[in-house]
Amino acid sequence: MDVRDAIKNRFSVRSYLNKPVEDEKLALVLDAARLAPSARNKQSWKFIVIKDKIIRQKLIDAAAGQQFVAEAPVVIAAVSTEPSYVMRCGIPAYSVDLAIAVDHMTLQAVELGLGTCWIGAFYQDKVKEILQIPDEYKVVALLPLGYPTVLSAEKNRKSKDAVFSYEKF
Repeated sequence: MDVRDAIKNRFSVRSYLNKPVEDEKLALVLDAARLAPSARNKQSWKFIVIKDKIIRQKLIDAAAGQQFVAEAPVVIAAVSTEPSYVMRCGIPAYSVDLAIAVDHMTLQAVELGLGTCWIGAFYQDKVKEILQIPDEYKVVALLPLGYPTVLSAEKNRKSKDAVFSYEKF
């Protein structure tokens, strides 16, 4: 599969098979994040891999009741270890850095026949408590990972004319 196919085939998976993710595949997904670019190449992040069923169950409440978070055999928490750094453009670097890294993981997962769902609907304080994350860090996303029960989903995307302009806004 080439990267274009991975981009086209990626969708938010909200139902997972009861099948573990092989260690080799998990290692490739994690390495995709490690290889991602970051501001100043600081790599100010930590990825917490949660396989334990009890911990995944606790994350349901922290993720606003989203049951499928615990249904996935793996959940990856993407954490910024330097959330105070703001790039010259005025944007906090951690939000961009972790977005790129998580996207790398989602695309690698598709190539491996796995599915993910980018979770931003969670309670920061609850996730930090469950995963024992220091207060000064920020959880940017939770990423359930596993084998999807369906292999595709329809995507509703705006037209090219609606999202692109040239030379001026």
